[in-house]
Amino acid sequence: MADSREPRTTAVLLAAGAGTRLGRGPKALLPFRGRTLVEVLAGALLDGGCREVVVVLGAEAARVRTSADLAPYTVIDNPDWQGGMGSSFRSGVAAAPAGDHVLVALVDQPGLTPETVARLLAAHRTGRVTAAAYRGPDGSLRRGHPLLLDVSLRADASGSATGDAGARLFLQSHLDLIDLVDCSDQSTGADLDTPDQLHLLG
Repeated sequence: MADSREPRTTAVLLAAGAGTRLGRGPKALLPFRGRTLVEVLAGALLDGGCREVVVVLGAEAARVRTSADLAPYTVIDNPDWQGGMGSSFRSGVAAAPAGDHVLVALVDQPGLTPETVARLLAAHRTGRVTAAAYRGPDGSLRRGHPLLLDVSLRADASGSATGDAGARLFLQSHLDLIDLVDCSDQSTGADLDTPDQLHLLG
């Protein structure tokens, strides 16, 4: 039987960007599998075992709220979203229950699956960062998203988030704390940034 005292995990889905390079409005509203991208990915996080999903909106937040069914999730607006991912990261972590680990995902990664989420949750060790990793052309594993921040690390990671860095600065200074979990069988981990990548939506 699982230890009921073990912290649970809340997912934070960063979905605040305007999708300027893609040129199709907020990526959150891109059509995907008969729904919007933000709906599908939030569902994958919940189905993978996270107890709650915090969705961080920014660009055209009101339109995203009315166009996507986000009723099952905690939805917050980041008024400072134009300053970069860092502020959305901080807002999302702050909105997660204080005693939870936090699993951070990006709305522009349509390859996210419930299996990837479940794999990270199962692999996580106390006091560590557990990150999905994907094999590059040379066969080496490369860290990507989602990443699971231990409850003991979330404050430091949030405090270091600035500009468009998100958790990057924290991770770069704590490489010894990162455990990589190979999720290459689930997706490539690619971001959807430019029109030539629309094929990622299938």
